[in-house]
Amino acid sequence: MKISRRRCLQGVIAASSSMLLSSCASRRGILGDTYDYELVLAETPLTLKPRTVTPAWTFNGQAPGPVLRVKQNQPVRILVRNHLPEATTIHWHGIRLNNAADGVPGLTQEPIPSGGTFVYEFTCPDAGTFWYHPHMNSVVQLSRGLVGLLIVDEEEPVHFDQDVALALKDWHLHEDGSFAPFTSHRAAARTGTLGNFPTVNGKPELRVPVLAGSVVRLRLANLDNTRVFNIGADLPAQVLAVEGNPLAEPEPLTTHPLGAGMRVDLAIQVPTTPGVHHIVDRKGSFEFTICELEVIPSGLLPRSVPKLPLNPIPALDLANAKRIPLVFEWAGALSPVNHHGEVDAIFWTINKRAWSDHSHMHLPEPLAVLKRGETYIFELHNATPHHHPIHLHGFTFTVLKSNQREIKPYHTDTILLEKNERAEVAIVADNPGDWMFHCHVIEHMDTGLMGYIRVT
Repeated sequence: MKISRRRCLQGVIAASSSMLLSSCASRRGILGDTYDYELVLAETPLTLKPRTVTPAWTFNGQAPGPVLRVKQNQPVRILVRNHLPEATTIHWHGIRLNNAADGVPGLTQEPIPSGGTFVYEFTCPDAGTFWYHPHMNSVVQLSRGLVGLLIVDEEEPVHFDQDVALALKDWHLHEDGSFAPFTSHRAAARTGTLGNFPTVNGKPELRVPVLAGSVVRLRLANLDNTRVFNIGADLPAQVLAVEGNPLAEPEPLTTHPLGAGMRVDLAIQVPTTPGVHHIVDRKGSFEFTICELEVIPSGLLPRSVPKLPLNPIPALDLANAKRIPLVFEWAGALSPVNHHGEVDAIFWTINKRAWSDHSHMHLPEPLAVLKRGETYIFELHNATPHHHPIHLHGFTFTVLKSNQREIKPYHTDTILLEKNERAEVAIVADNPGDWMFHCHVIEHMDTGLMGYIRVT
């Protein structure tokens, strides 16, 4: 078989690419059944800071967990074994799946007890970059390391010279590698508690080799509890997709905000000359390196960026859409108390109501009840002095307009609302069940900014 120079050179970077997009072995036979993946949650000592040990919680001994790759429109079965000292669940963030597989305790399933197992079965109708994480005791479980990437490959392959995934996460660490506090009331009532040890794919520094003249698909996922990244680059790049959803036409990258839980796919047209370039986080006039891209000589000629097929998002019937106002407000008190005189940390509300007891065990009434098949416009109003990445489970919504920025309608599962912003987003209520709707700053979710939508 004749091997092209481009394919031969891809072998040069295969080792690094496999590390960046590693996955656990598939088709495991367990008790006579077969599964596409097995995920084991357990406490695992990891070296994050040099010469220290951190008592992380991991998927299959990794933090972030292994990159899971599945195929668009093909069923997937994932066995979860819980070896943690407490119950958990797994939520498949951004996937339009069946309600029973959504991973929300008390709403879609019973918690997986310590020592227990659970099998998630679903089909991904959309291709793109997604992720997975627990939805129980989330501040602790995510902070200890339980996050991982889920990549859904297109039904018809789209060829890039290299496919690189970057999982961005801060850790809260003392100098000796032990965990610092994950939250405080003061921070939870504001923007959340920022970590002090940033990592990419679990490493404090990362350099990725890329071929000169190649086209690289770079998937950036913000798996942090709190931080907003403003993604930029010092070489030509285009925005291909946001939150797993391809844009109708790629747009040049200037600065792309990435709130907690959000993702962006970039196409990097690598220069033909060797050198080191940077993907950066822009904070005002400062830039902080997220990772380095080292250009390796190849002799390849530049080529155009492949086009991603659009995901099959249902068509909206905006002319007959019903409107639902959803107002996010700041409760304002620093340390409210309950009727027993105990601190009751509720700082945030949706439509003047907080989730009653910060758990999924006692459900409030749904924020809204939608009729299956109809189109709805959510009128979102962030009436707080802080930003909120607002996320809806089980659906992809279309952002229509904002009072603070010009919007070219696009599909997403999360919108980063700035302070005092009003935005309109629309969905077709085609997926029955009870679906979580919350801020993905995990401390905000944990202190009131959480509810659910019911589709009958």
